[in-house]
Amino acid sequence: MFTILPIKGYLDKIDGFFCDGISAGLKPNGKLDLGFIYSDTLCETEAIFTLNKFQAAPLKHYQRYEKGFKTNFVLINSKNANALTGEKGIEDINTIFSSLNFDLTNPLMSSTGVIGNPLPVEKIVAGANSFDLSSKNGENLSQAIMTTDAYSKTSLYEVKLEDGSSFKIGSVAKGAGMINPNLATMLCFICTDAAVPKEDMRELLEQNSHTTFNAISVDGDTSTNDTVLLLANKKSNAYDKEAFKEALRLVMHDMAMLIVADGEGAKKAVAFEVINAADDKEAEIAAKALSNSLLVKTALFGEDPNFGRIASTIGASRVTCDETKLVISYNDVVVFNKGEIYFDAAQEEKAAKVLKNDKYKVICDLGAGEGKFTAYGCDLGYKYVEINADYRT
Repeated sequence: MFTILPIKGYLDKIDGFFCDGISAGLKPNGKLDLGFIYSDTLCETEAIFTLNKFQAAPLKHYQRYEKGFKTNFVLINSKNANALTGEKGIEDINTIFSSLNFDLTNPLMSSTGVIGNPLPVEKIVAGANSFDLSSKNGENLSQAIMTTDAYSKTSLYEVKLEDGSSFKIGSVAKGAGMINPNLATMLCFICTDAAVPKEDMRELLEQNSHTTFNAISVDGDTSTNDTVLLLANKKSNAYDKEAFKEALRLVMHDMAMLIVADGEGAKKAVAFEVINAADDKEAEIAAKALSNSLLVKTALFGEDPNFGRIASTIGASRVTCDETKLVISYNDVVVFNKGEIYFDAAQEEKAAKVLKNDKYKVICDLGAGEGKFTAYGCDLGYKYVEINADYRT
């Protein structure tokens, strides 16, 4: 038995972890743009990355370390993705780390921002050399890694085990646009003092990513820099696999839900729950088709319960389906039931009322089997176009 309790604060409340964020001059107007995570003991590390073929330089740099390496430092910059920068992008990372005045072991770098520009190495070195590695300022870190995010994204839990021992796990993430994951999405840094074995870290990251980060979509685009990084310094000496798996799932779910709710300009966070599909894979295909559909997203933005767009998208996904078995509901309001249209004026009013909420479910019962999957998406409105039209400026 174990108990998992959400606690207030940032990942710097976890024993042995330190963090902060500063302004290094990458963003205008003195905004925070450079941050770090430091552990006073070496951490086991695991990561899952984007499947975009053009992986950014920080991801390639990570993958050049020997298998099983440990680290004590992560440097994170915003405004510049260091992507499509070739070998020079990796050399720039090495130049930065060799210029720092700290005793670091296998340091890691993570970047987010505009693709196709070289790193401002001198600014980053100057900024990083001003770090105080004894700082505990998770709020600054969360601000420093943001790009188009409307708010910071953090999560923290304490896990109490049956033998009286306990461990903490927390995270900080950024992400609002270019969200359509393949293994991971956005940047997410998860820290724990649990004594999790190295072999469990990869397994549990991949298992939990399927129903969290891999289940969300803002705009159908997959970034070059997507990273989920797990660091474990093991200082608590406490561990239980099932407890850690559930705590990790909660942290990843928290981050995924905050990201999809912060879809650039989004006002609605919607769960697309597909049930009774032919199998789980077909349920996933249909659910993700709904979370990615621009026509569905714009209907959500207009608060229009246009179930025709829902049905059309499911049919276009080519899963096993039959309109005489299909049931579509907005929360508990049924609008289409096995070939019958439940959409008179009264029912449409009830459905429209559901769509005025910030969060709700679109439930699609395919009546074809026992498969199920829930994908998460958001609406798409004018603000998304405005943000991305002006992104580089």
